[in-house]
This record gives sequence, structure tokens and C-alpha cells, in this order.
Amino acid sequence: MVNKTILWPTDFTETASHALRYAVEMANLYKVGLKILHVVPRPMGDENFMILAITPEELAKSMEDAAAEKMKSLLAKLNTDLPVETQIRMGDATDEIIAEANSGEIGMVVIASHGYSGIQHFLHTNVAEAVANGAQCPVLVVK
Repeated sequence: MVNKTILWPTDFTETASHALRYAVEMANLYKVGLKILHVVPRPMGDENFMILAITPEELAKSMEDAAAEKMKSLLAKLNTDLPVETQIRMGDATDEIIAEANSGEIGMVVIASHGYSGIQHFLHTNVAEAVANGAQCPVLVVK
């Protein structure tokens, strides 16, 4: 954990924002940087069967631009003097977060729980649970 960055993956939901407070607190406590990661899902669809008037590449660019705007807004509200790095990746959220967590630069992941219970828990992929199981560093799951 010493001198390693805190990773806060976000999907820009209210639940994820709640976890940000914990991530900033941990970064301040250990006097380390904070890395904010947002993963844009790859557009699905067969290029030969286009219903949309835009290409998957244009859709992906639009999604990345929207994420960048949300990231700028978030950074404007962040209250820390510590270094903050942002990254937007494209792909599967679970895979990308675990890859970043295991990059050797991350000392802890602070991630929001999605809050599903009962049957919903089995119907939705639990990214936080998968990250907790796949990351080689400590993972704090915030409810």
C-alpha cells in the first residue's frame, strides 16, 4: 500500500459517488494519489446489420466524449491536494478494472457495491464482487 495509488472505478452513479468520499479519505490518509477509472462498454452489434445511422466507432467516440465531460465535472468538485489521474478505457468493466488493479501501481481499490439483493443479485453481473475476487491488492467495497 505504501506509495501506491488508490483506484476508484466509477460509472458516475450516485452509489459510485458515495464511494469517492472513501477513496479520497484513503488517499489523504496514506498521502498517495488517486486514479479515477471509467470504462465505456464496447458498442455491440454486427457491422453488416446496421440499424443505427452511426457507426460503432462514432458511437464509441460519443460515449467517450460524454464520459470525459462527466469526468471534468467530477474533478471540479473533488476536494484534495493530492495528485489525481483520470483514465477512460473501452471494454468490459470487470476486466479493465482488474487489469488496472493488478498493474503494480495500485495499492487499494475503492469501489461501490451495486446494491442489488435477492433475485436481482443473480440477474446482474456484480462488478464489485468480481473485482474483489480478481484484484491482487486490497479492495474496499462501499455500500
